[in-house]
Amino acid sequence: MSEAPILNSKKLQLSTKLAYGAGDMGAGITATLLAFSLLFFLTKVAGLNPGMAGAVVAIGKVSDAINDPIIGVLSDRTRSRWGRRHSWILMGSIPFGLFFFLQWLVPHFSNNVADNNWGLFWYYVIISILFNLAFTAVNLPYTALTAEISQDFNERTSLNSFRFTFSILGSILALLLEIVIKGIIPDPTQQYWVLGLVCSVLSVLPLYWCVWGTEERYTPETAAKPLPILAQVKIAFSNRPFLYVIGIYFCSWLAFQLTAANLRFFVLKWMEYDGDTWIALTVQAVAIVMLFVWTAVSARMGKRMVYFLGMSLWIMAQGGLFFLQPGQIVGLYFLSVISGVGVATAYLVPWSMLPDVIELDELKTGERREGIFYAIMVFLQKMGLALGIFLVGQALDASGFITPAPGLPIPAQPPEALFAIRVIIGPLPTVILLIGLLLAYFYPISREVHAEILLKLRERRLGLQTSSNPAPPQMDVMDDP
Repeated sequence: MSEAPILNSKKLQLSTKLAYGAGDMGAGITATLLAFSLLFFLTKVAGLNPGMAGAVVAIGKVSDAINDPIIGVLSDRTRSRWGRRHSWILMGSIPFGLFFFLQWLVPHFSNNVADNNWGLFWYYVIISILFNLAFTAVNLPYTALTAEISQDFNERTSLNSFRFTFSILGSILALLLEIVIKGIIPDPTQQYWVLGLVCSVLSVLPLYWCVWGTEERYTPETAAKPLPILAQVKIAFSNRPFLYVIGIYFCSWLAFQLTAANLRFFVLKWMEYDGDTWIALTVQAVAIVMLFVWTAVSARMGKRMVYFLGMSLWIMAQGGLFFLQPGQIVGLYFLSVISGVGVATAYLVPWSMLPDVIELDELKTGERREGIFYAIMVFLQKMGLALGIFLVGQALDASGFITPAPGLPIPAQPPEALFAIRVIIGPLPTVILLIGLLLAYFYPISREVHAEILLKLRERRLGLQTSSNPAPPQMDVMDDP
């Protein structure tokens, strides 16, 4: 965990990649349960109506808009014997697990149903705000490690394949635990607090593996100066390739969250199939295999081409869900497999692009400010989750969705609610993914441009005069938009 110059383009050891990847396992576990189960839990188990349930998540994430850039900038400025990123991970790990667990309790506030619902609403809002603060303290500095561990164009893609392998393994583990716990414990309220407790412990432990198994590499000379947060955000948004990356990522993640938040309603009520968790597992299992396939393809064809290929498949699968009819379970599994192939690129490519953008910023400014760039990406990740759950909740509420009594099965739904469920899982994500695909077409940092950026950075650090080596035409990516 010592400081070292950022001149690391060598192949990384497998142990380093494994340790780095383990750091995202907790995020995979918690994000999966929040995406696939929270809206379901808040309506079916806690008894909130879909509008209130969606608002719980939205309020928590909007409040998160404040802490993301603050923690990003603070982690850039942190000086500690534990490292500027590692110290935040160690500090936030226990609150991260604790507040995640508290989200799955159903406290009793009043014998009056309306008063009790409002008590539950504010309880979940407060816990959501605190959990998001702890999540940021852990996950934002963790993601910023990518740019510090390696500068190699392909090694960063490999690092992210390990990261998201552990993330998806965490997702699969969470879903399998849900199946097992539901099979053992009949009471839905007890099911979820036991699941929350087990997953909290499993989310915290891998963070310590990450801290002790990775090494932060940065030079104090290039660390970001103490500029005001808004000034740093302005600098980040003046980086034109970064605007493409955040657009690509937000479209991918919002489409995924819309699908995840609505999946159980779609499978249970429209498809009339009691296998919603198995469908989610199918998508994640295929995605974890395809991460390594797409990593190999990226080494040959580049990140942007991988994104085109994966998104094209995902778009076709997502649109096809709208046309499925009740009982067409084979078709449902087939489209789930195709979706998993595309989802893998949504995990892999935007996060592999981001370190390249950070190096472009260093070339322009002479400083490294990973924290603020990753803060914006993590914020968009949370906004995608929040907006997805909020939109699903509001759409179901407006379409006449019948909220089940706590602990009872979801009742038969009116045609308007079923149609809304189908639109949310089919046409709406499809349009959003098409926008992301268009943005990827114009993304300007190729492998050759990135190599030129690294060359100029090395020359600068070695004190060489580079005025006689003009940039190639592609280097207009350094121009402000």
